[in-house]
Amino acid sequence: MDWVNGILRFDSFFAVTIGILVLFVGRQLNNVFRLLKEFSIPEPVTGGILFSVIIAIVYSVSDIAIEFDLVARDVLLVYFFTTIGINASLKDLLKGGLPLVILLAITIGYMVVQNFTGIGVAKAFGLDSPVGMLGGSVSLIGGHGTAIAWAPRISEGYGISNAMEIGVACATFGLILASLMGGPIAKYLITRYDLKPEKKEALDVGVADDQTNGQITGFDFLDAILSIHICVILGYILNESIAEMGLQLPLFVTCLFAGIVMTNIVHNIGFRRITGTRWPARKPAVALIADIALGTFLAMSLMSMQLWTLIDLAGPIFAILTAQFVVAVLINIFIVFPAMGKNYDAAVICSGFGGISLGSTPTAMANMSAVSQRYGNSHLAFIIVPLVCAFFIDLVNALMIPYFLANF
Repeated sequence: MDWVNGILRFDSFFAVTIGILVLFVGRQLNNVFRLLKEFSIPEPVTGGILFSVIIAIVYSVSDIAIEFDLVARDVLLVYFFTTIGINASLKDLLKGGLPLVILLAITIGYMVVQNFTGIGVAKAFGLDSPVGMLGGSVSLIGGHGTAIAWAPRISEGYGISNAMEIGVACATFGLILASLMGGPIAKYLITRYDLKPEKKEALDVGVADDQTNGQITGFDFLDAILSIHICVILGYILNESIAEMGLQLPLFVTCLFAGIVMTNIVHNIGFRRITGTRWPARKPAVALIADIALGTFLAMSLMSMQLWTLIDLAGPIFAILTAQFVVAVLINIFIVFPAMGKNYDAAVICSGFGGISLGSTPTAMANMSAVSQRYGNSHLAFIIVPLVCAFFIDLVNALMIPYFLANF
């Protein structure tokens, strides 16, 4: 913990500890205010938003800025997506083939609509089109990473001096809206159409009380950790190899694919001999680690938001995000849900699409996790949503952003 020039900075150890505390606070709030649980608002979202507001109040009163070292947070993201890969069987991937293609096509079409919406609202305020792009797929579907990557180019190429502030502000508020959108949409669809899971499935993220009966042992946990680390090492090697070919992918994407490969191709080679048990795909210990990693990651992401930096941009950003929110909800209910089959899987996918549309991949997964823990799991949703939003979206956005900037 360091104090420099009015900035109180917490290192990774403190940041993770506070993130866990945020999770517990979010859980208690969801238990006290039943409406939060009723609408499947993720616990890390409840706690994270509360803490970010408290930190903003501290800054406004004392002029002390609180910052966190988030290196450990990014490790948790890699852990989480590796568990998703480990749980993905070839049979499930083949089953998700057509729905994945349909969801990808809808998402690409939505990205086009999102950019036109941002540009249209920006022009209504007398702002340039690149500002609308910053309130479109650059920051919303793209998230903080894409906004930070593109803001300097937009600033230099189009004279938008505060491009970074606009992009980060849209990404931040979009993350909040996405976190609050998915659960209520799923509840509405499930209630209106009386939807239920076709069969009872073990949770991909988290562990139900009747799933383990307290039978997760220390070696079960280490078994899962070992498998995750093997996949992360392979994912890192794959990431480095792809980078040498000129293609940059987030580490969690290659680790996701490493998990899929290990589970479906080479998982039995020597693993049983070393650990005395089978490869831990679909085991409760893996689901438990996924829950811990995702919850702590999202709690740390939300609690570290510096809300006071966004006040000056509130007017135009509020208008852009309001329009984007309405468009996202309408497309989710009237296009995504029918196209995905109007069944329970479709409702869970819609909660994930709510996270994709204005937030990030972890937000989508947190939304689906909260819905699944309340109503029942949808393994199909946990297969196709991360493949769409963790891999294909970044590739499409990398082509779409320069095209819109050049032509609109």
